[in-house]
Amino acid sequence: MSSTHFGFQTVDEKDKASRVRGVFDSVASKYDVMNDLMSGGLHRAWKAYTVMVANLKEGDQVLDIAGGTGDLSMAFSKKVGASGTVVHTDINEAMLRVGRDRLTDKGIFLPTLVCDAEKLPFPDNHFNLVSVAFGLRNMTHKDAALKEMNRVLKPGGKLLVLEFSKVAKPLEKVYDWYSFNILPKMGSMVAGDPDSYRYLAESIRMHPGQEELKALMQQAGFGHVDYHNMSAGIVALHVGIKC
Repeated sequence: MSSTHFGFQTVDEKDKASRVRGVFDSVASKYDVMNDLMSGGLHRAWKAYTVMVANLKEGDQVLDIAGGTGDLSMAFSKKVGASGTVVHTDINEAMLRVGRDRLTDKGIFLPTLVCDAEKLPFPDNHFNLVSVAFGLRNMTHKDAALKEMNRVLKPGGKLLVLEFSKVAKPLEKVYDWYSFNILPKMGSMVAGDPDSYRYLAESIRMHPGQEELKALMQQAGFGHVDYHNMSAGIVALHVGIKC
């Protein structure tokens, strides 16, 4: 039996995806409200910076992995125009449904599909940009997922990984206190689900730090990888360019 981590628990590899699915099934309807509360609205600035670094142009082809409630897909669609395409994907159907409805309510109609980042149903060398925001840490085989992202990118294409990372050392204690005391209480009050937000805090601690993720992206075939810390390293944006 191969094992992996689900937060601080050790679980059978084949069970992790269903456990992660359960977390996001539970929080989907309150996901956007909780994002605003947990980050004090900062997630909007992190995503706006990601869109700026994407530097998309009319006609570009974009794949938004773990696109969830559609923040990045919405922003990207405005950049690529009618001649471009943004494919909005997530492994979790409940999250995808919330995102699709939100996009449709704003008059934005995008290809939307449930898919596993470790086995992307797209041809080689197809997209100008692939993005994954706050989703990589939930994947069982991050190395396989990153290789798939590299495969579907055109040569010279860009991967953007926006993810929680290792906070600056002076803030570690207060950040840990907030994560393990306040987040579950907030999750209980707003979403009726403290356990999912305890998992969130744990999954952040188990995710590779800035340098480790950079090395993983290089091993997956990205020729140039850099990262930008935001909010003292609470979040980092990794940028990989396909050779």
